[in-house]
Amino acid sequence: MELTERQKKILRAVVDSYVSTAEPVGSKAIAAQPDMNFSSATIRNEMAFLTEQGLLEQPHTSAGRVPSPAGYRLYIDELMQDYRLSRDETQSLSQAMDQRLQEFDKAIAQVGQMISSLTNLPAYAVATRSRAVTASRFDLIQTGPYSFILVLLLNTESVHNKLIKLPVDALPQDLQSLTAMLNASLTDLSAQEITPILLEKIQRNAGTAASLAPTIIEFTVRTLEEEQKKDVYVTGQTRLLGQPEYRDIGKATALIGSLDEETISNLPVPESEGSVKILVGPENVSEALKDTSVVMARYDLGDGMQGMLGVVGPTRMDYAQVAARLSYFAEGLGKMFSKALPPSPGAEAPIQEEDG
Repeated sequence: MELTERQKKILRAVVDSYVSTAEPVGSKAIAAQPDMNFSSATIRNEMAFLTEQGLLEQPHTSAGRVPSPAGYRLYIDELMQDYRLSRDETQSLSQAMDQRLQEFDKAIAQVGQMISSLTNLPAYAVATRSRAVTASRFDLIQTGPYSFILVLLLNTESVHNKLIKLPVDALPQDLQSLTAMLNASLTDLSAQEITPILLEKIQRNAGTAASLAPTIIEFTVRTLEEEQKKDVYVTGQTRLLGQPEYRDIGKATALIGSLDEETISNLPVPESEGSVKILVGPENVSEALKDTSVVMARYDLGDGMQGMLGVVGPTRMDYAQVAARLSYFAEGLGKMFSKALPPSPGAEAPIQEEDG
């Protein structure tokens, strides 16, 4: 729909006022604003039109209006003015990152805590691999008459191993043949691409070593899944209780209970590094988040990893301010992690893990 400039100005004023006060906005309150040159009657008529178009809603308990999800979306896409971080804010954000991100292995959880504290809303932080994890090489090393070590090198350059014990002696030529078959059939495949049909094919062609294939493939799939798994941290859920929309404890409890790893993992990823994505109400993929908004940003963790930051809160959110803070944080963290990461280990790295 195409709105007039006057209608856009009034819609922007309603959203800004409601975000600030959490109270339904009436025409008189809009008319009283210094940059409004329209009468209360004109504003009232325009607000009625915006309501008919589904951009405003009228709570049954009040004559005032509140933005609808569609109104918020139009506001975000066309009317929202950029929020510029002050010098004090940028210094505060930079100091928070410098002081608290001292241990890399705890950094992702700390990021979520900082964002929650700065926005006074629940926040999440996610670390995930930006590319599929696959096997690069298999080695079967005989350690005795009835055992061998499976060494698995991944495309992430991490090395995993498993000691496999056998009820019967394994001949060196059997292990050599199976090693060649594994390297020909299973490298460059993700866990999802290693199917039962593929296992059956390997067993048919493995000859006397066929009984070893299921154990090897089970370990390979489990390792690939673990390496691909997202690390998800959610924090600050109880901050919702300070928002007027969640004075109803039942409503707050239901949302807090839904802010779990599964819900967060299913949220979309912003298209590019540093970009901010905003989902309003029903745009969320999760039914549990249909009355909330999510603002998220992506940054690069280096070494094939990417990170996501997000804030969850009521649709009555200062989108410009939250987006500006997330964007600044994401940019700063991307630079920080690119410097903090040690060099990737080479293929000749020593065995890091023993399982079995």
